[in-house]
Amino acid sequence: MSFGLRFVLATALIGAAAAANAQPKPEPAGEAIVVYNAQHKSLTEEWAAAFTKDAGIKVTVRNGGDTELGNQIVQEGSASPADVFLTENSPAMALVEGAGLFAALPDDILSQVPAEYRPNSGRWIGIAARSTVFVYNKAKLTQAQLPKSIMDLADPSWKGRWAASPAGADFQAIVSAVLELKGEEQTLAWLKAMKTNATAYKGNGVAMKAVNAAQAEGAVIYHYYYFGDQAKTGENSDKLGVHYFRNKDPGAFVSISGAGVLASSKRKAQSMAFVKWLAGKGGQDILKTGTSYEYAIGANAQSNAKLEPLKALQAPALDPAKLNAKKVTELMTAAGLL
Repeated sequence: MSFGLRFVLATALIGAAAAANAQPKPEPAGEAIVVYNAQHKSLTEEWAAAFTKDAGIKVTVRNGGDTELGNQIVQEGSASPADVFLTENSPAMALVEGAGLFAALPDDILSQVPAEYRPNSGRWIGIAARSTVFVYNKAKLTQAQLPKSIMDLADPSWKGRWAASPAGADFQAIVSAVLELKGEEQTLAWLKAMKTNATAYKGNGVAMKAVNAAQAEGAVIYHYYYFGDQAKTGENSDKLGVHYFRNKDPGAFVSISGAGVLASSKRKAQSMAFVKWLAGKGGQDILKTGTSYEYAIGANAQSNAKLEPLKALQAPALDPAKLNAKKVTELMTAAGLL
């Protein structure tokens, strides 16, 4: 081979190598952690983007409801593609934990969250919280006329006057607190009275809007629906007041949003890093400064300044692992609410 031909071939090879190096390299398959997400989509997307920026670990989010995804994980078992499960409320976490599908979390993760916001098992942790409230139309009710306890709403005098969204996981978590604190007999009686007294709406926001329009005098919802609407136009909440039951009443229940790593995860180190980040400064600061209006519950974390302080809510002490979604569903079905 002549010198000229060798020179041409060498030049071509160098050019080809340079071109190959200039092309983006494909990412290794399965690099991103898979999150089954029942939390609010916008909040989790904000968390995921910030975590990826901080840690360089990509996150794939698959959205669904608490009960839907909890049951899906149980059905999938050890074959689940999920690495992490996030919920709005704790009963779905208890469902997956009861099936033995969560990995134990290390102390450096557990220590980031006070004991009252995580189960004793150490299999998952709380990452956010929401308070039960009774929003009321101020033209219809004075503060003196408000129910002292959520249990008072079973009284015949409240017939046709209040609203809720019984089909949603939010309300069912509240019922799970009633069940744990009052027992099965009182809970069923309360639910039967609710069937008679309350108007059912599809969604907490819809129930709140109905109260604002004077279609009902009050509604049992979570606090952030009111604060979120107030931060926008306020058009669905401008006639409302917010009543906190306090006094360790079942209506003062604070529901915990959970995070856990699946025992079957093939990316445990990355998944643990994500859960640790959520409970740490990165994830909790987003709750403080973002638009979710959920409570930050990490150790020394601060919530949005517009919210009633968590300690002032006087919430009942409950082990989140004991909140029973299955029994609640049975009782609500027996009462004709589902």
